[in-house]
Amino acid sequence: MHYNRNIYKQYLINVILGPRRAGKSTFAIHALHEPFGYVNFDDEKLAEVQDYDEIIAAVDALYDTPMTLLFDEIQNLPRWELFVNRLQRQGRKLIITGSNAHLLSKELATHLTGRHLPVILFPFSFSEFLKRKGSELMVVEKKSLLEFYLINGGYPEPLLKDTASKEYISTLFTSIIYKDIMKRFSLRIPQAVEDLALYLVANVSQEFSYNTLRKIAKCNSVHTIDKYLSYLEEAFLFFQVKKFSFKAREQLTHNKKMFCIDNGFITAKAFQTSTNYGQLYENIAAIHLKRSKMMGKLDFYYWKNSQQEEVDFVIKQGLKITQLIQVCYELEKEKTKEREIRALLKAGKELKCKDLLIITKEREGTEAKEWFGVKGTVRYIPLWKWLLQKS
Repeated sequence: MHYNRNIYKQYLINVILGPRRAGKSTFAIHALHEPFGYVNFDDEKLAEVQDYDEIIAAVDALYDTPMTLLFDEIQNLPRWELFVNRLQRQGRKLIITGSNAHLLSKELATHLTGRHLPVILFPFSFSEFLKRKGSELMVVEKKSLLEFYLINGGYPEPLLKDTASKEYISTLFTSIIYKDIMKRFSLRIPQAVEDLALYLVANVSQEFSYNTLRKIAKCNSVHTIDKYLSYLEEAFLFFQVKKFSFKAREQLTHNKKMFCIDNGFITAKAFQTSTNYGQLYENIAAIHLKRSKMMGKLDFYYWKNSQQEEVDFVIKQGLKITQLIQVCYELEKEKTKEREIRALLKAGKELKCKDLLIITKEREGTEAKEWFGVKGTVRYIPLWKWLLQKS
């Protein structure tokens, strides 16, 4: 998500949210143009301090009483909102970061009484990744870099420092589960959450049922599974996509699909004998749609009819279905192509949507298609080009 640095002048409290190690503190530091004090609440000793005035006294002594404060990973501090509000009332300007999506909820507005601005920061998008590689890249270079990005994901540190991506991402995955879930919620059976996370990362883009997940995690209750899933989403590790229905109640009862916040986690943690490019393609598309959703531009779902025909993504803007998307790495086989197009045409008729798109590896153009009287024009676009359009 792009951020206007001038906004910092308009708000007394700025909240930067996103996955752990996505670059939130670096982003905040680069946007500041005045002296500031810094506190990282990932430090257990700081999170255990009872008298918060001691923290401010130490900051004032170290940074010469700064009026601007940057608080990292604020969710680790009990009653952080009271502390932040008090400092704001005293005239301090605050930038706080958090690796917990719960801070995004309407409670944020309730807790922070001063003017505040929430900003979402994900790992690098494909366009951000390309900018780090050069400003005048040729198409063949962009295609080659997409292959790397698909497999390694967009976390900044391994990309910028050229470190071993798989080891870094694997360690980060474990750290998020331990620090942001197990430790934060004091779980009695921590192995259940880890088993659940490993199952989900290996089955990204697949439908799941609560009963299946209950067996995987060896839990007695689907309510416990629902709670664990909410923890995984709050930690910005996964996100759910609902099956589309015009009836809100049906959306709640139908199976959902789970996607991962970064492709690097799939490569590093999913047990696979070979690279599943179809899965990586669909997950990267879901991440980019999720970015747009978090910015309030759209909502998205998947579609499935009684014949088990599917459309990967249904795009909804306001009350209208504006686009239907299939994501296909392999489209050479005629049987596969017919299946994807047939589902698009049927969904287009049912949802009254004419914008039918297939995201592919190479193919580009348009094609008029018909299936037993159901007609439509299908557009094709390569993934690399679509990602740059949607960034």
